[in-house]
Amino acid sequence: MIRLNPKALSACVLSAAMAVTASTVLWPVATVMAQVRALPDFTDLVEQVGPSVVNIRTLEKVSRRPAQGGQIDPDMLEFFRRFGLPIPNIPNGPRQGPPPGHGQQPDQEDQPRGVGSGFILTSDGMIMTNAHVVEGADEVIVTLTDKREFKAKIIGADKRSDVAVVKIDATGLPAVKVGDVSRLKVGEWVMAIGSPFGLENSVTAGIVSAKQRDTGDYLPFIQTDVAINPGNSGGPLINMRGEVVGINSQIYSRSGGSMGISFSIPMDEAVRVSEQLRASGRVTRGRIGVQIEQVTKEEAESRGLGAPYGALVRGVETGGPADKAGVEAGDIIIKFAGKKVEKSSDLPRMVGSTKPGAKSSLTVFRAGASKELSVTVAEIEAEKTASQTVEKAAKAPEAKVTQSLGLELSDLTDAAKKELKIKAGVQVKATSGAAARAGLREGDVILAVANVTVTNVAGFEKLVTDLDKAKPVNILYRRGDWAQYTVIRFNP
Repeated sequence: MIRLNPKALSACVLSAAMAVTASTVLWPVATVMAQVRALPDFTDLVEQVGPSVVNIRTLEKVSRRPAQGGQIDPDMLEFFRRFGLPIPNIPNGPRQGPPPGHGQQPDQEDQPRGVGSGFILTSDGMIMTNAHVVEGADEVIVTLTDKREFKAKIIGADKRSDVAVVKIDATGLPAVKVGDVSRLKVGEWVMAIGSPFGLENSVTAGIVSAKQRDTGDYLPFIQTDVAINPGNSGGPLINMRGEVVGINSQIYSRSGGSMGISFSIPMDEAVRVSEQLRASGRVTRGRIGVQIEQVTKEEAESRGLGAPYGALVRGVETGGPADKAGVEAGDIIIKFAGKKVEKSSDLPRMVGSTKPGAKSSLTVFRAGASKELSVTVAEIEAEKTASQTVEKAAKAPEAKVTQSLGLELSDLTDAAKKELKIKAGVQVKATSGAAARAGLREGDVILAVANVTVTNVAGFEKLVTDLDKAKPVNILYRRGDWAQYTVIRFNP
């Protein structure tokens, strides 16, 4: 039997333990250090782009009122306005001045309205920001990183894209470099610089979470997990090459603060808007005069389209570009200018970016087949108030009720048909049940049922009687100046 000296045994055990500890500690430390070296370093980017980022304060003129209570933090005003929240009403206590109507005109003073961010687009003082940052402002103050302040002139603002351009009287400014958004990849590191809650030149970073995110009519947004808060609006989203690839515009939040979901306007879209703003102070967009919605899987299968794509036409403006081109309610627009319409939100962007007056090809899917049309794009304008159905002519016959669809109808007079420029149809006097759920209402004129023209109430009733009650029926109708399309499902 071999006997070990207790002291020697202890030394052996300690040596072994140290060896094991060393081997188990040194390896992870080396690995961690390698990983740390692989993480992005934003310090050079901040030094490079930071001087191009500005703080924007907006002021509005208000009547001077002696205040006796607390006031809202100006840095929070942008948050309330941006996300549609009511601005809290803070009591001001008893009035100190003379009551109204005593001949004294209240003085006006500049009061803080909100804060935001922006970045220098050109060295001669052109600055890009969000339209909602400068909306309604009587005065815009731009502060540079060197603490110089300038009063800015609003060159133009476009609400639809939320892009604005302001100008300050300065030269030799450090302009940003504009990046290529098409090279931006999901998972790529990006950085934001702005003034959250008025804290100037705050830097946050994260990754691109998604591209082409639909949150608006005209822009596919860049989604990131970069911490964006009220006051960051209008600031730049920067890639690892120091290039601006987006304008920080929106956040998703249930608390008012960052929840890891923020949205930026792609810089290529923003530049196109800014060029028009700088040239004319406004943005011109195309329109073709259709009301559209997404094509569902069931809709695609029932029509023989296969995969659900394109834009389903629910309504066509009478006399509009699409109407003149031959587009009908119920068509599915699958191509515009030769480009596939993947989803309904693609169409407004395609048409909007087309110069008014230009001719474009339009491919529609109708009755199981594709049809090529040519449309002349018009300029988008404020929506017209639809004219009401004419009833001023001879008294219409007594209304009849079709209980199966929940419609109360009457025949149209010849004078009404002439006024509406249609040859046939029946007028809706009242709706209930299935018809009401489908969106039909009093004053609408039904033109066709299941793609068959309706000449009078008797003809409508016969069409409905012959229909398969287990299947939904499509209805083409006229409301004001628009021909529209809906689907009614029979009552069980």
